Amino acid sequence: MKNFKRICVLLSAVALTVSLNPLEVQAKVEKGYTYNYDYWEDVQHSPDLYETAACFTSADLGVEGTLKSPQGMYVHENNVYICDTGNNRVLELERTDADKFVLKRTIDKIKGNVDVKELANPTDIAISRTGDIYISDQGNGRILKLDSDLNYLMQFDRPVDSNVDQEARFQPNKIAVDYAGRVYCVAQNVNQGLIKFENDGSFSGFVGATKVTYDVADYIWKRLATKEQRAKLASFVPTEYSNLYMDKKGFIFACTTNVTEQELRSQKAQPIRKLNLMGDDILVRNGEFEPIGDLYWDGGKSGISGPSKINDVTALDNKIYAGLDRTRGRVFGYNDQGVMVFAFGGNGNMDGYFRAPVALDHMGNDLLVLDSIDCSVTLFTPTEFGKTVFKAIEEFQAGNYKESGESWEKVMSINGNYDLAYIGIGRSLMRQEKYHEAMKYFESKYDHKNYSKAFKQYRKEWVEDNIVILLIVFFGVLCVPQIIGKV
Repeated sequence: MKNFKRICVLLSAVALTVSLNPLEVQAKVEKGYTYNYDYWEDVQHSPDLYETAACFTSADLGVEGTLKSPQGMYVHENNVYICDTGNNRVLELERTDADKFVLKRTIDKIKGNVDVKELANPTDIAISRTGDIYISDQGNGRILKLDSDLNYLMQFDRPVDSNVDQEARFQPNKIAVDYAGRVYCVAQNVNQGLIKFENDGSFSGFVGATKVTYDVADYIWKRLATKEQRAKLASFVPTEYSNLYMDKKGFIFACTTNVTEQELRSQKAQPIRKLNLMGDDILVRNGEFEPIGDLYWDGGKSGISGPSKINDVTALDNKIYAGLDRTRGRVFGYNDQGVMVFAFGGNGNMDGYFRAPVALDHMGNDLLVLDSIDCSVTLFTPTEFGKTVFKAIEEFQAGNYKESGESWEKVMSINGNYDLAYIGIGRSLMRQEKYHEAMKYFESKYDHKNYSKAFKQYRKEWVEDNIVILLIVFFGVLCVPQIIGKV
């Protein structure tokens, strides 16, 4: 199928390449370890959008002792909170320079009227808009709510619900807090969606349960099987979430690693979802391929096979969201249309590579990745190429379409194989009502959806400009033959 598409459009591609600005054709690509996929799903190397600014270990952070199996990280304003899970503590770090963090305080005990003051196996943390601190205290089976001075305010315990095993221990894993103080929780062995607590601690239900998928043959067999045989078969249940992130507008980005190759190939699985207040998935997927991470899963030279397992997600203010792949230690970024912006990283001991990445967050456009085996935090900052890409995206969102197009042209002059630059210029031209020019850029990268939008507007514009000629032709076709016949 892939080769068939190549043959069908080969001649048109050559013609379009010649017709476009020579700058687009002759641009040289500086190779980095960043890459993307083109329309044909071929890997296209790209100049790096992010560079490794620093890698912080326990000694670099001034932490007493060493980190032990950290599992969670949260960024609030200029502070970074790390859940040092194995040491039963949370570290609060302050960014004092572009590439420097210092230890501000260690949170291992809480104050106030509470029976258990020590933390046990903390796995995540969140800060509300009012400055209250929420900690997923997994070892104690609770979610703590503290004020900024670590005074105990309240806690969220196991929900009383038939879908939650009341005999099993409540193990909250990941949490997020909205503007009203409501808590959303991913708990182990709970696959009904995100657990939702009201700000008074009461359980109010589940949010965003994934759709149940099953094989028709398995369904028929279950209907025909005996009771003993059905007990041995896997149940058709929703997928358990792995992590979540709440953006500034209150939308929840949730991800799951419980996906199979078959589900991904058939597009039944959705490793990344964007949930509204009703729990509906509203993530836009207008790209040529789904936001699932890597498209090729064979081991190759690395020997690591299987699809990407997205175990954390974060959303930047410019509507780019990024997912962290624990399989190959990579970070995948997508824009608000679901088109891949960048992919970088890998497994290894060098700077910019990871052994067991478990958490991803951002500070401005900078990215931070927490590694649970290396017990380190890696800080990535945008390169000049990355800043230009972000500038083009942000200018478009601000309504500065002409400036956005100019920024995309700079991007294209650096990397002529960057599909998003062509599409970005086309979208900018379309917003400037230059529909015919926009069509050329969309057609060059086979962006059928945007091409159709531009063509529809161009056709409407053409009809309005030529309405008199069309009426004359229409009159001539209908009336001239009758006049000639009568004469």
